[in-house]
Formats: sequence, structure tokens, C-alpha cells
Amino acid sequence: MTNEVKESFTHGSPPAPAALVAKVRTLAPSMTRSMQRVAEAVAGDPAGCAALTVTGLAELTGTSEATVVRTARLLGYPGYRDLRLALAGLAAQQQSGRAPSVTADIAVDDPLADVVAKLAYDEQQTLADTAAALDMVQLGAAVGALAGARRIDVYGVGASCLVGQDLAQKLLRIGLIAHAHTDPHLAVTNAVQLRSGDAAVAITHSGSTGDVIEPLRVAFDHGATTIAITGRPDGPISQYADHVLTTSTARESELRPAAMSSRTSQLLVVDCLFVGIAQRTYETAAPALAASYEALAHRHTPRTRAR
Repeated sequence: MTNEVKESFTHGSPPAPAALVAKVRTLAPSMTRSMQRVAEAVAGDPAGCAALTVTGLAELTGTSEATVVRTARLLGYPGYRDLRLALAGLAAQQQSGRAPSVTADIAVDDPLADVVAKLAYDEQQTLADTAAALDMVQLGAAVGALAGARRIDVYGVGASCLVGQDLAQKLLRIGLIAHAHTDPHLAVTNAVQLRSGDAAVAITHSGSTGDVIEPLRVAFDHGATTIAITGRPDGPISQYADHVLTTSTARESELRPAAMSSRTSQLLVVDCLFVGIAQRTYETAAPALAASYEALAHRHTPRTRAR
């Protein structure tokens, strides 16, 4: 993990208690094994861990006090005392019944009714985790950069490409110049043309997709403001991102690949960006949006059948 990424987790206000489990899910894959043990312990038993001193938690997890403190800081808390307060808050939420238990994975022989129920729960949890963990400072900075950009490039492949297209068409409808590039070669050749005052958005769940990292790097090197929407804020993509917006890392299963779960959280972030930008540019955005509705209105009028 780069120093810049580490700093992004330690600056600003500590995450709300509800964001703790989402932070653990997102960051655990990049932690050392000893830090993972600490993170898994506090997420699995917040009430029990909240009652422990730093020494007690270190003994429980078979680690050191220094590892416990480093884990707390990586999760976004200035120190262990702040993490304990968050754990106590999370425990209170769970005891009040506001934190439902995690459902089982979808089985190949599940009735469709169970499939619908499990997918609906997972989607809700993914959205809640993303909202809880989203850094408002980073989001505000990204909104400001996009609202004032001369031109916006959006990069994504696979399922993230579809999300990128959604972002670009939303921005176009409020009068911004935005293009979603699906061809990696065209993405790079367009990124070369970006300058200071332009912006580039990269969407990658893994944070390590080369076809997305490359154009963002080129945009970064040419002075554009760069934004990454990713489930792995510690991934290579963060090296070339001025602002990182973290999406929830939902549970993946055989019948629910990462492309499905990641898209839900990515679309939430896209909608947050869009609404924030529309608010910032309301005087121009509102007329542009009204004009786009009017231009398409006739396409939504039911046609009368010829007799």
C-alpha cells in the first residue's frame, strides 16, 4: 500500500460505527495476516472487543499492541481508543436489531423466491456498506473537479464499462462534455489530449485492471484531475488518482460473480457524483436536463395503431 493511500485512511473524521464492517471487508485482502486477525476479530465480535484493552485484544488475536494500533489506523481511526468507541456503537446498533445477520450464499437448488430474497438482501447490504464507508471529503472534491472540468473522460472495461457509460450519459444530459471510452487503445489516445482543467474517471472493482490504469496514468501525467472508483483503494489504480471513491467489496459466490455485486455499489457512487454535480451547476444543469427530456419526449409517446 502506498503512503498516499495510507494517509487517505487516517486523515479526516473517523468512520461512523456502521462503516466499520464495510472497511474490514474492503481492506482485509491487503492487510498482513496478523492485521487481518485483528480486523476479523473486531468485525466479528464488536461488543466483546470493545471491552478489551489494546493489550487484551493483542493477546486475543495472537498479535502485538503495535499491530492492533496499526490496524485501527488503517481502518480510519486515529488510535485504539477511537476504534473501541466505534465498536461500542456498532455493538449497540446490533443489539437494537438494526444490523441483520448475513444471509447464506445462493445454492444451485434454491427456489426462485429464496434467490430473490437473498439477492435483495445482498444488494441492500452492499449499498449500505458503500454509503457508510464513502469518504465525504473525497466525494466533495471529486464533485467539484467534475463540475468545473472542461472535458471529462471515463474509463472502464467489462461490467465497469457499463457503469462508465451510465456516468457519461448522465453528465452529457446536464450539459457537460463527457465521453466513456470502451476501447483501451482509444482511451489512451484520448487521455493524451487531456490537460489541466480536464478530468478523468477510472472505474475498476479490483483496482488493478491494466486497461483502466493505463489511460488514468496518462491523464494524470498530463495534468488532468483524476478520480478512481474502486473496491480496492490500496490497489495500483490509487497511484494515479487524485481522489479515490471506495465501493463496497460484496461477498462473491459461484452464482453471484463480483461483476454483479460491484456494479451495485459503483452505480450508487455514480448517482452520488451526478446529483452532487447537478447541485453545483444547477443554473446550467436544470435547463440542460429539461431540454434533454423535451428532445426525447416524442419517443415516449405511444403510437396509434393504423386501422
